[in-house]
Amino acid sequence: MDLLKQKKIPQNVLIKRTWKYVKKERLAFIISFFFILLNVFLGVITPRITGLFTDYITGPIENINLRTIILIALSVLFASVLSQTFLFIESMILTKAGQRIVYSLRMEVFAHIESMSQNQFNDMAVGSLVTRVCNYTSQLSEFFTDTLVRIIRDSLTVVVVYIWMLILSPYLGLILASIVGLIFIISYFFSKDVHKTFHKERAQISDLNSFLNETLSGMKIIQLFKKEKKYEDIFEKKNHEYFKTKYKVTIAFSIYRPLVSLIYILTIALIIYLGVKLNLTAGVIVSFYLFLNYFFEPVQSLADSLNHVTRAISAIERLYNLLDIKPEVVDKDGAIEINEFKGKIEFKHVYFAYENEDYILKDVSFVINPKETVAFVGATGSGKTTILNLIVRNFEIQKGQILIDDIDINDISISSLRRGIGQMLQDVFLFTGTIKDNITLFDDSYSDKEIIDAITYVNADSFINKLDNGINENIVERGENFSTGQRQLLSFARTIIHKPQIMILDEATANIDTETEHIIQNSLVNISNIGTMLIVAHRLSTIQNADKIIVLSHGEIIESGSHEELIAKEGYYYNLYMLQFLED
Repeated sequence: MDLLKQKKIPQNVLIKRTWKYVKKERLAFIISFFFILLNVFLGVITPRITGLFTDYITGPIENINLRTIILIALSVLFASVLSQTFLFIESMILTKAGQRIVYSLRMEVFAHIESMSQNQFNDMAVGSLVTRVCNYTSQLSEFFTDTLVRIIRDSLTVVVVYIWMLILSPYLGLILASIVGLIFIISYFFSKDVHKTFHKERAQISDLNSFLNETLSGMKIIQLFKKEKKYEDIFEKKNHEYFKTKYKVTIAFSIYRPLVSLIYILTIALIIYLGVKLNLTAGVIVSFYLFLNYFFEPVQSLADSLNHVTRAISAIERLYNLLDIKPEVVDKDGAIEINEFKGKIEFKHVYFAYENEDYILKDVSFVINPKETVAFVGATGSGKTTILNLIVRNFEIQKGQILIDDIDINDISISSLRRGIGQMLQDVFLFTGTIKDNITLFDDSYSDKEIIDAITYVNADSFINKLDNGINENIVERGENFSTGQRQLLSFARTIIHKPQIMILDEATANIDTETEHIIQNSLVNISNIGTMLIVAHRLSTIQNADKIIVLSHGEIIESGSHEELIAKEGYYYNLYMLQFLED
């Protein structure tokens, strides 16, 4: 199931939801509107002054005064300077307001993504999420800081200029109204058609980004199996579909813009012709001609703005589609904060399925006492990792109860639950930055001494001390400049410095060499003294000293006990242990 599938949202709903962000900046918009209004009035004064000046200089020569000409020129200059000043002020105010709106929306989207469960992330393409957070919010930024300003200014200019033209000649003004009506009818049908195309374009660029993200992440596999040509073909197909959609938009605008320009040229010819037929003065005709420039330029600009408005609507609709996805795992009302756990964990008749009633865990019950080390063993798909994921509420169970220190984990706030549990996974993710950044997760509250103590505690100092820059050594993307074992030791140090009371190790010793495994085994001895430890491991040699071993098969517990007790039973665990012993 694709959670990010595009869903149509009515435009009145889009406007209402967007108003929630805009209303916080309404004072800025009101002030800007005032300056835009002043700017428009100053702008349209120039054509009328020019018209009056034309009548003045075409009048009797004896009435022409150089002082008057200079005064008119200075008036035009003053109006232009004042107009540009107002333009600067309103642009600054609106740009800041627009950026604050987009900032709030972008932060809300990012926080919403963080609140989703692992199960939901499985149903969403990473590339599509990146497109929404980066591309779509950037388009909204352009809308609020540029397009919206132009729409307000152009709309006011059209209204004010049209009022001036009606005053100069009501007859010509009414003719112009019919022409403007024609333009808006053309614009309406154009916008309706292009809006559909933009929806398709947004879906295609999102799909293209998702494919590119997945391909780049798996490039090693693609090259290993010589599938470059296959993936080139897939990318070419997706790229071509996107090209066709973009081309359709280009064709639409290449027809629309010249059509509006043609109407503008014909209108000028018509106005000049009718002006002469109506015996209007040269000044009025010149004013009308200049007003037409002031009139059609914002009309053309409004038409161009349709492009950006349509893009913004499509972008914000897809952002709201994301925000409408409700997180599966949330705090219940009255969830309590726990500062520290003793470490008792209990499963009571737990059932869990990723989909419907295809249960991965079936009636699982066990108790782990504080500071015990318990290992989970079983074949792939038996439910070992699922148990660990359920403890930290990456997923929600369908039946039963999970308790920590005799408190249902649903009654504990998610933040305090995960704060008290440290997880060390098989696939260690390292961020681009330094070793220090990856251990503290960019938290500057930790001192260098605390970092070095954590490193030493897990034996990571065995390789960090040999580095030129120590804890300030840079880590490249995904930590490729460190071995698997070294990345794992950094993961241990990252967990220890956050002082958890319960520790989870999910295949943390897999895929490492014998020498590093020996170092990690010594680290595990130290870590086990901190609190309760849960281990999933295929290598049974790493869990022989566990206080309890729980054996799972097809989501059910089939054996439980210490290593010696399970060996003595000569059951499933015994056979598994002997098989690995013979292989070694």
